[in-house]
Amino acid sequence: MRPPDANPVRISTCHCWVTGSKLGRGEQKWFGDVHRLRPGASLSDNFIIHRCGSAASFMIELIQFPWSPYCLVQKRILDYSRAPHKVTNIPPSDRSLVWRLTKQRYYQVPVIKDGRNVLFETDDNSQVIAKYIEAKLKLGLFPKQWDGLQRILWRYIDNEVEGATFRLNDAHYLEFVPAAEQLNYLRFKERKFGRGCIDQWRASQKELQTQLASLLLPFEQMLATRDFLLDGQPRFVDFDLWGILANFLYSGHYSLPAVHPKLDAWHRRISKLRFSNTKT
Repeated sequence: MRPPDANPVRISTCHCWVTGSKLGRGEQKWFGDVHRLRPGASLSDNFIIHRCGSAASFMIELIQFPWSPYCLVQKRILDYSRAPHKVTNIPPSDRSLVWRLTKQRYYQVPVIKDGRNVLFETDDNSQVIAKYIEAKLKLGLFPKQWDGLQRILWRYIDNEVEGATFRLNDAHYLEFVPAAEQLNYLRFKERKFGRGCIDQWRASQKELQTQLASLLLPFEQMLATRDFLLDGQPRFVDFDLWGILANFLYSGHYSLPAVHPKLDAWHRRISKLRFSNTKT
């Protein structure tokens, strides 16, 4: 909320305007709402940005857990872009870096720090970070003609598909979560999903894999006539699905369903793809 004596300011960044309040002396600081220039955009399209100081060119930093599906999405996009970037892994039990960078407004991952800009999601389906990367690097991830369809697809990927994949990966959390973090990790999962949830997922692996194969069928069908999910170029939903599946494959216990060979070929293609190899 704007302090009563704050002076309103308006700064431009990428494809949006940031309107907020000048809060500090010496260095300039803003907190505010970001208004998309495109008419009809919803709040979930907005960027939430904390901006300090003058504009400059900085290396993008991704703050993440390495096995997080949503972090894997952003990591793959950054690798694809060839843009200079670095990755900072934090332990699940210590979100203090995220809390500090976001000025106590957010505690989840991923978070992107780009110079003085700190970006994070505004809701479960906002895609703030990917849209910021797109606005900065022009990768062709969000072409206007696919706006509505991509929104439908990423909600399906991030909810239905991810609901099966994270359970299968978490069944093997003892193999990838550091020992010092395992107690808190288990406690968090059981508080959210119920006591013994991971044991249940481990016992239900065959059923969950069958469920996942069914959920992935539409993507196998989409890839029957094209190299990527929507057209001849990789769009955001390609990277979104890749990241969710990368989480499923993270433990090394699984492979993609054999009944979906086109999906498997697509996954291998996306895994190696770099921006200079395609046209957008």
